[in-house]
Amino acid sequence: MKKIITSAVLLLFAILQTQAQHTLPKLAYSYNALEPFIDAQTMEIHYNRHHQAYVTNLNNALSEEQKSLPITELLANISKYSPAIRNNAGGHYNHTMFWTMLTPEHNTSPSKKLIKEINQTFTNTDTMKAMLNKAGLGRFGSGWVWLVVNPQKKLMIFSTPNQDNPLMDIAEVKGTPILCIDLWEHAYYLKYQNKRGDYLSAIWNVIDWNEVSRRYEEAIR
Repeated sequence: MKKIITSAVLLLFAILQTQAQHTLPKLAYSYNALEPFIDAQTMEIHYNRHHQAYVTNLNNALSEEQKSLPITELLANISKYSPAIRNNAGGHYNHTMFWTMLTPEHNTSPSKKLIKEINQTFTNTDTMKAMLNKAGLGRFGSGWVWLVVNPQKKLMIFSTPNQDNPLMDIAEVKGTPILCIDLWEHAYYLKYQNKRGDYLSAIWNVIDWNEVSRRYEEAIR
């Protein structure tokens, strides 16, 4: 009986330990769903190898106590943690958000509330896209470009290096991200080679404005 109880306790501990670990989120679409703008091979490698590596490395870098913390809490205090946690927590969060930015539907559009704010801040949606593309092209090396709601509830555009993001306490510009675009070469090199501008122009065909609008309206509450 004692042996059975001990085994049950160990099994429960193993289950709880597994639940505490960060995991790769499930994609809402197939690898080829975003073609011709993002090819299936890039999606499969990006998701299964690159994102999975960030998840695995993050779990390996965290202590058991740290694994129980929400990733947003880790990011908010990232200056207290090791470079391995900073890079991999950022990589996990950024990619998890990035997958939700994309959709096979090509006819989504910003909500009325978001359109109004875009027009007030950037004149129109096309100008905002051009500014995001310019910020993306201006990022030397790898990184991300963001559309965020700042603490004053206004829209801002900026980019971050590597796997940094605007939720980190070390970020030069802080805010609630509502749209992000991956600027790392593994996100586009198989199809676009070194033509980051072509990738940035194409990706607008698969941006899910319903998700961006949802995030915006949640951020301004």
